Amino acid sequence: MSVQKQYLKSKPKCKVKFRVSRAEVGSVDAVSLVGSFNDWDRSATPMSALKSGDFTATLYLDLDQSYEFRYLLDGAVWVSDENADGLIPTPYPEALNSVVSTAATA
Repeated sequence: MSVQKQYLKSKPKCKVKFRVSRAEVGSVDAVSLVGSFNDWDRSATPMSALKSGDFTATLYLDLDQSYEFRYLLDGAVWVSDENADGLIPTPYPEALNSVVSTAATA
């Protein structure tokens, strides 16, 4: 899993590319990116499947914000991204949300 950020000069946004590799998630058919940026809507941000079997999604997020997120595999299994900017506890036992920060110093 990876999160890559690019700060845009043309507008106050950060282009964030999320990628989940097939090796990390196995033979799932669908991955959704779910988080505070889409009000935790499970269907708002389906990730695109690549020929390699990896999944990817790109979002343009407001600067100087932190967003919590998780990946949802086949609509049933939640996965955190340990390579994100951080992890924080959730109200659910033993579950962690990943965090991506769009602060220019992140």
